[in-house]
Formats: sequence, C-alpha cells, structure tokens
Amino acid sequence: MLMEADNQYVKDRMEKLRRWIELGVNPFPYKYEKTHDSVEVVDKAKDLEPGKASRKFVSVAGRVMSIRVMGNASFAHIQDEKGKVQIYFTKNDLGDNYKPFSKLLETGDFVGVYGKVYKTNRGEPTVMATKMELLSKGLRPLPEKYHGLTDAELRYRQRYVDLFVNPEVKAVFETRAKIVSAVREFLESKGFIEAEIPLLQPIYGGGSARPFKTHINAWDFDMYLSISPETYLKRLLVGGFEKVYFMGKNFRNEGSDKTHNPEFTMMECYQAYADYEDMMELTEDLYVFVCMKVLGTTKVKYQDKTIDFRKPWKRLPMKEAIKTFADIDVDKLDDDELQNAMRNFNVEYEGDFSRDLAIELLFEELCEDKLIQPTFITQQPKGSTPLCKVKRNDPNVLERFEPFVNGWEIGNAYSELNDPIIQEKLFV
Repeated sequence: MLMEADNQYVKDRMEKLRRWIELGVNPFPYKYEKTHDSVEVVDKAKDLEPGKASRKFVSVAGRVMSIRVMGNASFAHIQDEKGKVQIYFTKNDLGDNYKPFSKLLETGDFVGVYGKVYKTNRGEPTVMATKMELLSKGLRPLPEKYHGLTDAELRYRQRYVDLFVNPEVKAVFETRAKIVSAVREFLESKGFIEAEIPLLQPIYGGGSARPFKTHINAWDFDMYLSISPETYLKRLLVGGFEKVYFMGKNFRNEGSDKTHNPEFTMMECYQAYADYEDMMELTEDLYVFVCMKVLGTTKVKYQDKTIDFRKPWKRLPMKEAIKTFADIDVDKLDDDELQNAMRNFNVEYEGDFSRDLAIELLFEELCEDKLIQPTFITQQPKGSTPLCKVKRNDPNVLERFEPFVNGWEIGNAYSELNDPIIQEKLFV
C-alpha cells in the first residue's frame, strides 16, 4: 500500500499529467529521434572554450534527475544509458513552450532535447535547448535524495530503481554481459560448440541438489527443473561431438546466501580425450582471456583485495591445504581422532561416518576462506564423488580439481570416470 505521503506525491503528479494533456501534449508519445548520448555530448564539448557553443545540433533523451528553475531560464540534468548531461532551456529559446516545462517538468520524467552543445563558463558540457518534448510522465517520485538510496531490501527487490539511482550498479550489469560474451568467444575459439539442454527433465541429474518440481498439464506428467546440464552434455559426447558447452540457467531448491541463489547461471563444458590437467589449463586460460578482454588486466579489485588471475595458479592437494591452514595431518589420525577433530572445530556431520567425506568437510570449514588468490585444490579423497577417475599413482585420491578465489569455490572438474561397470558400483 502507498503511504499517505506517497499518495499525495502521486496525486500531485497525476494533476500535472492532467495539465499536460489540457495543453494538447501527449505525455506518452510513440518514439523520439535521438542522435547522441550523454558521453558523445561531453566529447563534443571538450574542445569548446567556456561560454561557447558548437554550430552543430544534437538530439538527446533521458530521465530528469534534477531541475533548477531560475525565472526565465532553467537547468536540468538528464540521465541516459551512458551517463548524465546538463540541459539548459530558456523562455527566449522555447517561447510559449518554456512555461509548461519550467512549471510541470519533474524529476523522474523523460524528456527529449534538441539543441546545440555548449560549454558553460564553469566548463560543464550542456545542451542548449531549442526544442523540448515530454517523452514519458513519471507518476511516482524518485527515491528521496536519489543518490543516497541504500536500503538493501529495496535495492534488490526493485533493481530497476537501483539501476538508475546508483549508476555503479549498472556498470556491474554491463560488465557481466561482457564477461558472458567473452566466455563464449573463448570457448568457441577453442572449438567448443554451444548446446541447449532441456530445462524441464523427467529425471534430474548431474548433481546432488534438491530440484524444483513442476507439472506438464498437456501430458499430465511431473517433471523437474534442471539442476545441471551434465548428463545431457555427456550424451552429446556419446553421439560424436568432442567439445561441447552450455551456458544458461540451473535451478536448485535450496538455501540462498551472497554466493548462492536457487536460480543461477552456469557454464559447463566437456571435452573428449582430455583429463583434469587439460581442464585446469583451460580454466586458467579462460579466466586470463576474459579478464584481458573485459578489463585489460588480470588484476581484479574486489572490496579491499586485489586478485590476480594470471597463470599459473597455485595447485594444492586437499590434505596439504588442511595441514597448511589448520595444522592437522589427517593421514596421522585414525577414524576416532578424525571425528574428535571435527567435534573440536564444530564441523557438523550427518549420517554414517565416512572418512573421505569427513576430510572434505574439515577442508570446507577450515580452509576455504583462506584461499584468496586463484588456487586449484586437487587430490580429493576417493569417496567424495562417484563420477571421477582415481589418481594414476595413488588410488586413494581423485584426479579432480576445484578452483577457489576469494574463499569461494568457482568450479569443479575431473578426469571423467567412463567405466560404466565401476560407476554403477560406486552409485550403488
């Protein structure tokens, strides 16, 4: 429900909408011919002397973020996809159109402005309006002191507000789009083919996650949303493809935190005739390529850290990580001592005791948050996954790796177990 103050703001804006219509203005026109964006206006103004205007006209459009009326002249800032630019409109230039724009225009409205690029005496790039057009009347006010919107709940539930109120958020969206494009470019340069997989599946597989369940009315049949593309991509290898990948949505009906979401985007790839050493190299090369393509450097600043994705990444066996970060040599502990260590560190364990799973849980609790720079954790205990080949010179550990960055697991891969008899036995 709208609060009383909000109701009054909306009523005031509805009244101004009515007045625009009485003036014969369509407050929601079909289109507008925009020729330049804010960045291009700034670029055109850089060579002008303060107080001078260019000879060429531009047509810009955007949302009004601020407005300052000073009698027969007014300033406003409009924001478009690229940034903000100042506009200047006067009674002398707009004639009879000046009064409605000076009296009825509000923050949150969209306007189109046609005029010359001008640099003010203070050096600010500006469009001097000779024509103005209302493009969309805003019927709700912008957040109070829009530049200070900080309520996390509002920002995440109303991302559209967050995007235009906090421009740095839009930069994150733009960077993500570039990352996705660069991942595809890299994989396709390596000969991988992108494949679509069914998101509605009769049997879900490829991970140990709780699925979302749905029902197909046409077939009167229960199905599950995909938790992983794995089994479908492997079928393509069976069919004769040698390098395939999928990038799209997966759905896991589980908890949510800062690094986990029930609906998320995953990239998963498979390569025939390759092992986990090949995939570690592919992973390193992928991150280096994307960093250079998007940022021009392998160094990424995140909060108070600088993370360098240049290769080679550190490789650390899981047991060595536990010894390094927790001073525990699990090979010297029997099962009772291992369970005592878990109790001492408040590591929760459910179900029948498995030594291999206990080692993995100790690693997750005591080591993961220490792995800031890109690191491959390798040689996981044999019992941690039934999908992986054992290490060639040590049958007690796996040819598997998990890359970690900033304390987060960012992937998982292994030399695929392709002996169906052994795999069936492990699943059972």
